[in-house]
Amino acid sequence: MDSRTHDAYDAQDGCVAAGHPARRAFATEAVHAGREDLAAQGLHAAPLDLSTTYPSYDSRGEAARLDAFAADGAELTGTPVYARLGNPTVARFETALARLEGTESAVAFASGMAALSAVLLARNALGLRHVVAVRPLYGCSDHLLTAGLLGSEVTWVDPEGVADALRPDTGLVLVESPANPTLAEIDLRAVAHACGSVPLLVDNTFATPVLQRPAGQGARLVLHSATKYLGGHGDVMGGVVACDEELARRLRQVRFATGGVLHPLAGYLLLRGLSTLPVRVRAASATAAELARRLAADPRVARVHYPRIGGAMIAFEVHGDPHAVIAGVRLITPAVSLGSVDTLIQHPASISHRIVDATDRRDAGVGDRLLRLSVGLEDVEDLWADLEGALGTERAGGGVRRKETAGR
Repeated sequence: MDSRTHDAYDAQDGCVAAGHPARRAFATEAVHAGREDLAAQGLHAAPLDLSTTYPSYDSRGEAARLDAFAADGAELTGTPVYARLGNPTVARFETALARLEGTESAVAFASGMAALSAVLLARNALGLRHVVAVRPLYGCSDHLLTAGLLGSEVTWVDPEGVADALRPDTGLVLVESPANPTLAEIDLRAVAHACGSVPLLVDNTFATPVLQRPAGQGARLVLHSATKYLGGHGDVMGGVVACDEELARRLRQVRFATGGVLHPLAGYLLLRGLSTLPVRVRAASATAAELARRLAADPRVARVHYPRIGGAMIAFEVHGDPHAVIAGVRLITPAVSLGSVDTLIQHPASISHRIVDATDRRDAGVGDRLLRLSVGLEDVEDLWADLEGALGTERAGGGVRRKETAGR
């Protein structure tokens, strides 16, 4: 299939929002979305606006604009007022991400958890405190719901049980696909149909819009920890929700009231990160697919989880001690997070999902021998050599001893 045909936006699939340029390939949008006005200003790179406040001699006009924002959360037009209300650099990132996800709008936050919290607060404010959710989710998302820290009540179900779990006060259905860390996949169209009029939120952090655009499958909200693939270099933290304008207005009001704003420098780095997102995700995914194949054939590995849609994430269970594998890597970085240009490995039961109740964690497939690998842009042979060595590592006498492996 021609790559442009495969990547081009298709209005029938819900990937062109009103007023957005039609029939531009995904890679083209990644480079140009949010930047179309630069040439007319004599600029090539997007400017970074660090202002916290903006001067205005028209206080009556400012009052009218603030009244309008307070009434419905519409994006402010014209000169900015205050950084908590909006920032031009961040707005460029929001415009670009909405285009890539095929939604009307996007609202950026200081982190992925700030973004999810804003969604829950916005629904709670309408008296819709009940959430239906499918495990596994990112550990902190699970904890936020289970602990009821924002006043939400959660019912955990399998994907097939969503419709039966809905109540009059259900304000949200929450899923993650591929899921963190097991990479379990969900039929998003089927779940969206089961939701009826209740908004479906899909955490799309692992897939990114390169591999999957949930809005085209019925989701009303698409969540990203922008810290991961959207930034792509392990040096920026942020979160974003892509959604329709009606929901975006409520999220802007929550962001203004709670102050969970994305810093302009983070917005600048995230906009820059989007321009290489398709190249990075596809390159890392090709390496991940090959590593998954080799891991599946290795007798030291009990099971490999790799999504049907592909991607740069691998989960695998070892027969031996997973902590010895973590201690044995030399090229791969043993660290939390994912989506960076370098490869990271971590033990979910010890770190990213430690905060989830142990029984709930295991029931969701997050076993004690499960490892999560975020594949970066290194050469596949170098990565495999490191994994092979780490898999052959045993603890003996309190130290670390490497076993010889055939062919090495």
